[in-house]
Amino acid sequence: MINSLRARLLITLLGLLAAAALVMGLSTYRSVLAETETLFDYQLRQMALALRDQGEIAANQARALADEQLDFVVQIWTVDGRSIYASRAHSNLPARALLGLAEINVNGQAWRTFSVATPERIIQVAQPVQIRQQLAAAAALRSVVPLLLLAPLMALLGWWLSALTLRPLQQVAAGVRERDAQSLAPLPSEGLPDEVAPLVTALNALLQRLGQSLEQQRSFVADAAHELRSPLTALKLQAQLLARATDPVTREEAMAALTAGIERAARLVEQLLALARAEPGALAVAPQPLDLSELVREAVADCVPLARQRGSELQLFAERPVTVVGDRAALTALVRNLADNGLRYSPSGARVELRVEQVDGRPRLQVDDSGPGIPPAERAHVFDRFYRRNLSDEGGSGLGLAIVRQVAERHGAAITLGDSLLGGLQVSLVFPAAVT
Repeated sequence: MINSLRARLLITLLGLLAAAALVMGLSTYRSVLAETETLFDYQLRQMALALRDQGEIAANQARALADEQLDFVVQIWTVDGRSIYASRAHSNLPARALLGLAEINVNGQAWRTFSVATPERIIQVAQPVQIRQQLAAAAALRSVVPLLLLAPLMALLGWWLSALTLRPLQQVAAGVRERDAQSLAPLPSEGLPDEVAPLVTALNALLQRLGQSLEQQRSFVADAAHELRSPLTALKLQAQLLARATDPVTREEAMAALTAGIERAARLVEQLLALARAEPGALAVAPQPLDLSELVREAVADCVPLARQRGSELQLFAERPVTVVGDRAALTALVRNLADNGLRYSPSGARVELRVEQVDGRPRLQVDDSGPGIPPAERAHVFDRFYRRNLSDEGGSGLGLAIVRQVAERHGAAITLGDSLLGGLQVSLVFPAAVT
């Protein structure tokens, strides 16, 4: 299999050229053959008519007609069939004449003849068909030879044209090959052929998306490093306090503080990993039909210990199955973060409600809490990574709603924030209708 576009183009051009030359050659050959046959017949006719009109054959003319190199043979008979003249001796001369043009076979040899009659004699001019065919074929071949000589020149011209045609594509390939991993500037697209321009446009769009992805990764790494610095420093200080503790009470307090710090750091790392999995460009999981009610029920069960610790109440309203298509792990992380945020940012003893229902044929997940809520002016910023409001001492990572937004976007869900009837925040996600 040929993978080179230039080779394919050249082979195609040469194939078309060969086919065209073959058709033209055959057509020319047949046309020249037909024209030559007509010309030879015309010569036979003119010679016979000339001998008829002049009445007799002069001596010098008889010597010329007797030339062995002459293809024509002239025969003359009297009206009673007696041969009175033959231009030259021949063992297989036609013994009779057919008026007009005719083709006679004499002892296996074909002759083309033209005969004309006068009141006193019959004149016939004959020519071997084999000689006529040889002469006609030679004339036809001479007309085809220029095509054969022109074929190599056309092949070279096709090679040059193919190289000229593919030069823009080679220039694009060279431009891409010369770049390093950090060069994501768009490729020049001015003056490109219509067939190459869409490829360059697609490459530039890919470079733009790749640049955005790399910028997001760099920003994510920088933010993560900044956020991890504080808890790790706190853990180091708490470990030093534990090491310097001399009495059991101080040691127990230091151990409790260290344990709480480790839990906060572990939660931050877990949130960072969840956000990385939800980021665009992460390894995609094949979507599958899921029962959103059952999925929310399982995710809420993981938040029950936190609710009991805070003396809060978790309520789930999911009476019937609601089908969504998506990634189970990502959607589970979304529900956990929503329930966790509702519990952490609501006062102790508060209530958090989760509701799964079908609205206008589309699955909807709604979470209400009785916390302080979020003012409308700040709702556009709470989805940013590491954004925190200074209204709680929970020391949250600021990643919960960022994870929720990324997962929602991956699943094509519309997310809105509003005021809850419980007095706090209401988060509503409407998923696309499941197509089975």
